[in-house]
Amino acid sequence: MNVNHSNTAITESACKITDEICLPDTNLPRVVIIGGGFAGLALVEKLKHKEVQVVLFDKNNFHQFQPLFYQVATSALEPDSIVFPFRKQINGYKNVLFRLAEVEEIQPSTNTIITNKGSVHFDYLVLATGTTTNFFGMDNVESHSLGMKDIRDSLNIRHMMLQNLEQAAITCDDKERDALTNFVIVGGGPAGVEMAGALAEFCKYILPKDYPEYPSSIMNIYLIEAIDELLSTMSEKASTKTLKYLKDLDVKVLFNESVSDYDGSIVTTKSGKTILAKNLIWTAGVKGQFPKGIDEKHVVRGNRLKTDSFLMVEGYDNIFAIGDIAAVITEETPKGHPQVAQTAIQQGKYLGNILLKIIKNEGVNPFEYKDKGSLATVGKRRAVADLGKFKFAGYFAWLLWSIVHLLSISGFRNRLMVGFNWAVSYFTYEKSNRLIIRNFKPKSSINNTKK
Repeated sequence: MNVNHSNTAITESACKITDEICLPDTNLPRVVIIGGGFAGLALVEKLKHKEVQVVLFDKNNFHQFQPLFYQVATSALEPDSIVFPFRKQINGYKNVLFRLAEVEEIQPSTNTIITNKGSVHFDYLVLATGTTTNFFGMDNVESHSLGMKDIRDSLNIRHMMLQNLEQAAITCDDKERDALTNFVIVGGGPAGVEMAGALAEFCKYILPKDYPEYPSSIMNIYLIEAIDELLSTMSEKASTKTLKYLKDLDVKVLFNESVSDYDGSIVTTKSGKTILAKNLIWTAGVKGQFPKGIDEKHVVRGNRLKTDSFLMVEGYDNIFAIGDIAAVITEETPKGHPQVAQTAIQQGKYLGNILLKIIKNEGVNPFEYKDKGSLATVGKRRAVADLGKFKFAGYFAWLLWSIVHLLSISGFRNRLMVGFNWAVSYFTYEKSNRLIIRNFKPKSSINNTKK
């Protein structure tokens, strides 16, 4: 793969004429990375201080630690505990640049990306754009519910929950109070299970203290799962144990049910059941998101990009995909690898190594995913772990989950903040972040206002 790197230099005068984003002059190969999630940052770490110019693009100026979104949503953590500025992350990486911009289009024929701030030429392009919530075309559900794929979603869930609980204390209408204090979570994967467990503990330990006006039994939590088991990607033991933990916390689990409609007050399932609730949290599905410009014939199920075993997007010789957006379709992995953090991190590290070899025209080995196991927690001291042949649950699984997640957070200060909050919560069940900082308005009301 031969690329003329001399054309990558961008001068200040050229920027003014062609609306290109200004970057330092360089004769090094330019690697443009779109997305600063687990995959993108793992790639940056591998390419730092190497003989390449790395340009990281993201529409946010911070990395988000998604596994703990549910704790922000339930007032256990503040958002700045699990987000970390990119510029602080790359401080001291002389060959790495960050640009705050949203990439709108890829032009493979000219090796150019178009952003909302200008254009940039690349020698190698890496898509690490991740996924967004998939509502499967149900507009009403999307308008009235909340996903959990962004730190802003977590804050919206928190404000929705607290506002509705405050309104429930005001209203004299019993039916309205029930709707305001009922919570429905759709999706029995790790995100749904962990959210249900955290909400159940909020109901059990916080509600009686903060809202003595009514009993904690008024807050009902429903978890809806379309198949007949929870945590379907984990072992049967993990699924069974998780169900027991949730039942112990009085979570109502509905199997073989799926939501067909939601108007903001009533959840309707395909079997005809209805649940009165003004709180619907959607964790039931995701779909890939990436800029336009990639030929649709290379897009597979889940709106993911089909790649070969070297993470190169099918049909292109200098465009790669890593993380949740990448579907590495082979005989061994006909559906691609699981869309989890460890996959993203492994792919980012792998691509960092082989890009350097590709630039030097050296041979490369295909990507091999190594499953390091799965963990999920269901509240304090309750978790499940699948680590190869070792499958266990309870306190030690929870302790392992806590250590792994704490060490995975970016930044010493963030780890310290999260660790301190967890220590306080461990002994007191206290959630001190129960603040309504801004008024939350559902998307449906915002859309109606615009009309």
